Amino acid sequence: MRNTGISILAAAAQLALFALPCAADTVTFKAPLSASEEVPPTQSKGTGDIEATYDTTSKKLSWKGSYSGLTGPVTAAHFHGPAEKGKNAGVVVPVDAAKSPFEGSATLTDPQAADLQKGDWYFNVHTAENKGGEIRGQLVKAK
Repeated sequence: MRNTGISILAAAAQLALFALPCAADTVTFKAPLSASEEVPPTQSKGTGDIEATYDTTSKKLSWKGSYSGLTGPVTAAHFHGPAEKGKNAGVVVPVDAAKSPFEGSATLTDPQAADLQKGDWYFNVHTAENKGGEIRGQLVKAK
C-alpha cells in the first residue's frame, strides 16, 4: 500500500506540472541605426544598434543599445511611433542614452505594444547638430 501512495503522489505531481500556466512570450526586436534611415537623412558618419525584448505578460520592454561616430554628445534618444519606415511620429518612450552603451526598460500600454509588434516603431538618437535625429532604425522582429 505504501508504494501505491508514492505512485499516486508522483502522478499528481506530474499532472500539476501540466496545469501550470505557460511561460510569458518574449518577442525580440532589433534595429541597426544609421544616418540614411533618418527622415530626412543626415550626413552623419554615426552608427549604432539597439535590441529590445518585450514580455507579453508583464508588458515590459527592455533594451540595450550602442552608438559611435556621432557629431557630438547625445541630447535625446527615443522610441517613436506609430510610423512605418520612412515616416516620422511622436515620442512613445524616452530613453537615457547619454553614454554608449545604454540600456533601460519601460512598461507599455496595450496600444503601444500592438504598434511595436506591427513594426510601427523606430528608435533614434539626437544631437545638437542634428536636432531632429542623427541616426535612426526601424524596429523589426528578430528571427
